[in-house]
Parts: sequence; structure tokens; C-alpha cells
Amino acid sequence: MYINIEEFKNTGVYQNFISQNPENGYLKIKAYSASEAIPISGVKVIVSKIIDNDKIIFFSGMTDESGVIERIVLPAPKLNANNLESPSSTTYDIESIYQNIDRNYSVKMFEDVCVVQNINIIPPMGMRGNIYGN
Repeated sequence: MYINIEEFKNTGVYQNFISQNPENGYLKIKAYSASEAIPISGVKVIVSKIIDNDKIIFFSGMTDESGVIERIVLPAPKLNANNLESPSSTTYDIESIYQNIDRNYSVKMFEDVCVVQNINIIPPMGMRGNIYGN
């Protein structure tokens, strides 16, 4: 089942999730082609997480004319002050959809860290027309 974040906020499961992830991490999406030479606008991006067997959508949007979505705020766990332990993180799923190209990624989010997810769009061989939206 797909549940958006607003519906999910009213549940006990959300309260438990937020108690484990009380801070914010930040996600930046960069979509491009040709080794980052050509930004791809109009890439649909869905950021979600499976919680209690439900797919919770935390963000859904499109890349801008620069091929970017800036500063998606996502819940993340509080960092441990002990530098000898690896930092706690929460993993989110990213789905990118552009024309017939559908890609999935997984990203770990940390408190007060901006994670950049690059999405490289490679057009299929023999594709007619212009994939760059012109």
C-alpha cells in the first residue's frame, strides 16, 4: 500500500519512526546525461521508505531546468557523539522516472548531512527524437 507522509503522520508507527529519527538529513538530486554535460529536466523523483510493510512516500517531484532538486528534508537519526562508532543512518529508496527509463537507488541519510544522488540518464540505443526535452 502507498501512503503519503501526511496520512502517515497521524499513526503510532510514525511516532515510533520519528522517535528513532528525530533530526533532519538533506538530499539533493542531480539528473544529467553525457557525463554531467547535459542536465535533464522533468525527471520524476519519488523518495520513499518501507515502514511496517507500507511504502511511505516522503517526497515526489520533478527536476528543474538545471536537472536538480535541492534540499529534500528527510528524517534522520541523531548522531552519536562517540567518534569510535559508525554514525547511525536511515535508508530511503529513490525511484527516478524519465520517459521509458526507470531507475532505483538506495541512499543513507545522516543528521545535518546533505547527500547528493546523481542520476545518469543514458538513452537507449536506436531511440528516435531528442531525450533532452527540446
